[in-house]
Amino acid sequence: MPLTVPVLPVGIDPAWLPPEAFRPLGSRRTLVQGAGPLVDTVHGEVAYACGQFGGEVVRNAADDAYDLVLRLARQTAADAGVLGSIGDLGDEGFAYERADETATVTAVGQRGLLYGLFHVVRLGEDAFRGARAREVHRPASALRMLDHWDNVAVHPVMGQVERGYAGGSLFWRDGGARGEWDRVRAYGRLLAACGVNAVSVNNVNVHETEAHLLTDRIDQVARIAGALRPYGIRTHLSVTFAAPVVLGGLSTADPFEGAVREWWAEAVRGVYSAIPDFGGFVVKADSEGQPGPFTYGRSHADGANLLAAALEPYGGTVHWRAFVYDHRQDWRDRTTDRARAAYDHFAPLDGEFADNAVLQVKHGPLDFQVREPVSPVLGAMPRTRLAVELQATQEYTGQQRHVCWLGPMWSEVLRFGPHGDGGASVGESVRGLVAVSNVGDDPFWTGHPLAQANLYTFGRLAWQPGRDPHGVLDEWIGLTFPSAPERLVGGLHAVLDGSWRTYEKYTAPLGVGFMVQPGHHYGPSVDGYEYSPWGTYHFADRDGIGVDRSAATGTGYAAQYGKPWAEVYESAATCPDELLLFFHHVPYGHVLADGRTVIQHIYDSHFEGVEEAEEARRVWAGLADLVDPAWHARVAERYEEQVRSAREWRDQINSYFLRKSGVPDARGRTIY
Repeated sequence: MPLTVPVLPVGIDPAWLPPEAFRPLGSRRTLVQGAGPLVDTVHGEVAYACGQFGGEVVRNAADDAYDLVLRLARQTAADAGVLGSIGDLGDEGFAYERADETATVTAVGQRGLLYGLFHVVRLGEDAFRGARAREVHRPASALRMLDHWDNVAVHPVMGQVERGYAGGSLFWRDGGARGEWDRVRAYGRLLAACGVNAVSVNNVNVHETEAHLLTDRIDQVARIAGALRPYGIRTHLSVTFAAPVVLGGLSTADPFEGAVREWWAEAVRGVYSAIPDFGGFVVKADSEGQPGPFTYGRSHADGANLLAAALEPYGGTVHWRAFVYDHRQDWRDRTTDRARAAYDHFAPLDGEFADNAVLQVKHGPLDFQVREPVSPVLGAMPRTRLAVELQATQEYTGQQRHVCWLGPMWSEVLRFGPHGDGGASVGESVRGLVAVSNVGDDPFWTGHPLAQANLYTFGRLAWQPGRDPHGVLDEWIGLTFPSAPERLVGGLHAVLDGSWRTYEKYTAPLGVGFMVQPGHHYGPSVDGYEYSPWGTYHFADRDGIGVDRSAATGTGYAAQYGKPWAEVYESAATCPDELLLFFHHVPYGHVLADGRTVIQHIYDSHFEGVEEAEEARRVWAGLADLVDPAWHARVAERYEEQVRSAREWRDQINSYFLRKSGVPDARGRTIY
């Protein structure tokens, strides 16, 4: 019997795939050709649509007239001509065309057929109008992954989900698997619809309870994998590097010890016995107190290759995070620079990592700030498989209490050319994209309903990094609000399009970053990390502000870039204004490209940011008659908090710098 899509549980918003989005499928005659579990999923999706809206779906029938054909082609004589003209689709690519009043999706892999189906859903009625020449769609990278920072046990400080702003974990509760498999399966459906193909199901900070998922609790991970599998999602697991000690009773986790290698080989054998399509491990090592190979005098490549060797026979991958730095710095020592750390640790190891090891690099050198330069590591390791790590969960961009659509930020990162205009962009050169998930057990999935746009945008940019993010936002709006009137579409663009820059305006200016409350990172605290061992400083004094990261007089961070960026960032005269204070310590009277001084920019931008947040709140209030009441009420509630917080940011930042600099606002506005 074919698998069917379960009716989504009561109270769960189906995000960008409400039933109405499937109406064009359900009103037509569809043929599904092929065999396999994901083909069953495709058939089940179409059958569900037909059950809701009429129409008919046929499985592997003889020739007849159909509105839509979803076919899994094979390397046979009959398919040779079609496949020869399409080229290599791989397991995930598909071709789409419409001729003789029939729309046809052709794939050679089951995932490709599933993605082809969701492509038709995105097109809606347009999929069945007029002739369409053959289009071939392939993902730019094979890895499109979400990392869940979910704890199995309740973390004593962070709660059940570390940096989670959408409720509890989808997967875990009270020390074990949550067991809500329909919801997990529905989550897999949402991910597949935007092109995500992998999920890591637990926190990168692996505590003792989570460590046991690798061995005696692997059956719980297998249940999660089973719920995600029908939508082509491969399950990964975060593990502790010290597992041979914590779980195996060994006295060492040294990667050069034979007993350690044997322990990992046996542990991996058990994992694949339980989960044959297991994706691999995510590892945070020698970072923020997590154990790693430094204990034994070994390098990160040595540590990663240990796990890569254990995973290699099964086709698994180790994702080794490059977020490694000294979190016990002396704030008085200006020669130490946290921004340098990832490059200093990893660039010398280029070419030493195994083929099935992926170095997972945060998009910026610090920590998911609202504005950072692109990490120099992404242009410095051509012989290493790299993945860009983004943060959908908005830890430093409003924590899903503020509207902050991150598509434009991510697009800037992915389009950045580490070697100038003539070289490959980040999106073209990396092997994958990874994002920290923004989903939890909240009825709206992401806490703030409009934060769903970030998750969808991540998946679509991971599939095609060069896409215009605003076009992706159009897709999300069209899927989430089918047949929306123009006033609603315009209103959603009005509140989302510029929301990242609005957030930047009322928070940290000109790339300086980290002016947040320590620990939970929500709300302003200008000096919260200024005297901290975590190493995030702004160095504001009576004369100026910013961190000197030049090679000539500062920490030398600017020199970690290749040409032309090393020269651009080296001088305050050529450094882009939005990154000025990240790279340079300048006087408050330093004149920016628009003719304003730094101090006047600080004042103006914070007032502008509040005004823009207030205007977005007004626009949203005017859409009440066009949006589901529960949706509208939740967003309206969040806008009240955003405006309150934006005003607090404005007043604290402006007051701090008025008192520090002694320079009044040229416009005479109230600063306390």
